[in-house]
Amino acid sequence: MRHRKQGRGLSRSPSHRKAMLSNLATSVLDTERVQTTTAKAKEVRRLVERLITFGKRRDLHARRQVLRVIRNESVVAKLFGPLADRYADRPGGYTRIVRVGHRQGDAADMSILELIDREGPAEDQAEEKAEEEKEETTEEENGAEDESTG
Repeated sequence: MRHRKQGRGLSRSPSHRKAMLSNLATSVLDTERVQTTTAKAKEVRRLVERLITFGKRRDLHARRQVLRVIRNESVVAKLFGPLADRYADRPGGYTRIVRVGHRQGDAADMSILELIDREGPAEDQAEEKAEEEKEETTEEENGAEDESTG
């Protein structure tokens, strides 16, 4: 029985899991968008949201708690600077998980974990891709109607 056991094991030893989640959280905070498996995304989301909340506190103890997980000083500076400013008025919910299908090699369920309200050239590539597919099917249907009437 799994009484009082939190989180997913992700088929890894505790030290490997801690290192992997730390690396993934660093990547999410640095690039603001990461594609990974859905299970890992759901697990690292908990960690990233907690780290952003620490960043909003902006005190020495919070910085030291973040440095236990994030070893990259530039990412910590970004967390306590621009990211803390961006989410200052938001009480939580700093991340979004967008499912993108299955990985070709092993059919693992893949997702994109991204920070919301992020700045960048492409807001949601998944939504843009869905809109493009919708336009393509509409064009194909129009082309089929033109051939049948002509």
